[in-house]
Amino acid sequence: MDKRITEIYCPNCGAPAKFDIIKQQYLCAYCGSKVEIKDAQIQKQGFRKIRSDFLRDSIKKHELFSANCEGCGAEIVFEENEALSSCPFCGRAMVRREYIHSDNMPECVIPFAITLKEAKDFLKKWCKENRIKEEARKLFPLLDELKGYYLPYELLEGPVHMDVGRMDGNRTYNCEGFINDEFINRSKQLDNLLLDGMEPYDLKDLSEFDFGYVAGHRVKIADVNSEELENRARSEAAETYTPSIRKILDTKAVEIESNVGSAIRLPSLLPVYYICKGELMAAVNGQTGKVSVRALKPSHYYFAPWWFKAIVATVTFTLVLFGALRAFGMQTYESLSISGMTGFLFLIITLCLYSDTVHNSFSVESGRKIFTSKGETFKRERGKLVLRDEILKRKVVEPVFFEKLDGVVQPVVLKFVTPSRIFKIVSLSLAVIFLPVILALLINGFDFEKLELGGSAAWFCIFVPVVPIYLLKFGIVELYDNPWIYTIDEKGRRKRYRKKVEFKIDWEIVKNILRSLFVPPISLAVWFGIICFFTMVYLTAFGF
Repeated sequence: MDKRITEIYCPNCGAPAKFDIIKQQYLCAYCGSKVEIKDAQIQKQGFRKIRSDFLRDSIKKHELFSANCEGCGAEIVFEENEALSSCPFCGRAMVRREYIHSDNMPECVIPFAITLKEAKDFLKKWCKENRIKEEARKLFPLLDELKGYYLPYELLEGPVHMDVGRMDGNRTYNCEGFINDEFINRSKQLDNLLLDGMEPYDLKDLSEFDFGYVAGHRVKIADVNSEELENRARSEAAETYTPSIRKILDTKAVEIESNVGSAIRLPSLLPVYYICKGELMAAVNGQTGKVSVRALKPSHYYFAPWWFKAIVATVTFTLVLFGALRAFGMQTYESLSISGMTGFLFLIITLCLYSDTVHNSFSVESGRKIFTSKGETFKRERGKLVLRDEILKRKVVEPVFFEKLDGVVQPVVLKFVTPSRIFKIVSLSLAVIFLPVILALLINGFDFEKLELGGSAAWFCIFVPVVPIYLLKFGIVELYDNPWIYTIDEKGRRKRYRKKVEFKIDWEIVKNILRSLFVPPISLAVWFGIICFFTMVYLTAFGF
């Protein structure tokens, strides 16, 4: 089947319209007509109204029953002749009754493509390939308890608006993306990570829901409230774009706040073969056969405090330096002295570096690993289950950043670390460290024989540690808070944006400079420092 349910159509020619992130509109590739985001949402609202009316009439033709769990609250819909006494998700007793509600039934469904026997075979294969795992050994004798369910999801497709930034930065960037065929779990009893492990699904098989699909399978009714569903939708959107944002911002420590209010959302049912026995949980994708198994025991993740990271880095650096000096023949005492002094300086630098991440305090978090089968997935062709030629992957549209330039919001490309910017920072750092030496060479006509570096000893003692600290504390932040910005024209060409700078004298700064030079007692300290500096330059140029 085609993807007509999720498509947005041109109101003029009826052809599918694709979303343009830069223009924030759906554009028809055939006639060039535009469909605004609100109009696209109205299209799907009309579809949902038609499906709701159809389901209300259709349910009268089917004898369905439901069972409600007294423990976890799960509600299961099934056929009249099926027995269901215990909850498949927590094992407690269930109360059976006639199913009379249709308002919480979804409009879309991906039908089961693999049989229960085939699903058991996939899970059995996984158990054999992972026989050393405790989960595989315990799952193997329980294969007959694997059951098929239609689980409730919400299909999310459309624009996603994001505010993103680096955790160690001070700037937030506006970013736009587009979510393609993202499914949000609408059941509070099920493990999200377990279900994510068996995705994705192929939406070519997505079709309009009919109660006939319930035949031979059970339907889990959605029980997540609208607030929790909204939180899950925003979280899924942020997680989808996290790898791309990390790559663009050159760090793993990113913060993403997403808004999916403009996206189209369709309640859907997805086919899943599921088994839950206490802490043992496994799922098989009912369309592709992909297996997902949750670890029996939680794994613990330790997060060290920022100062501990600085100490570990310093100790490692000091030991490596000491080993290198000893390897090159230096005496033990001299190696200890040099590596110790250098390590102390390095400790100061790393403490300043990691102090930007004070939120990383010591903590222990736990979570369960998810084991999945290999990337191969299957499809049904002419009644036979065959291996797909392609590996199904989530479709992620590259994000586009926007900046307000000269009063106009424009799509841009951001560049943070470039060779020329790094060269500039390193050059300025070296210029500051060796400023007295550079001036001394200018004075003595670049006579290196007369040069006396001891004359700048006091300067080196101050600025050799200060410059790296300033570079790490402020230079790197400046690098990431003020990226190079490239605008994009209609043909996709990039051009470096340079902000127009108007020369204007800041008289307040001028007043402060004059005050520091001629108003005591500050002027006395300033002139003393200037005299000491030029004395240092003279001694460096001509010796003592």
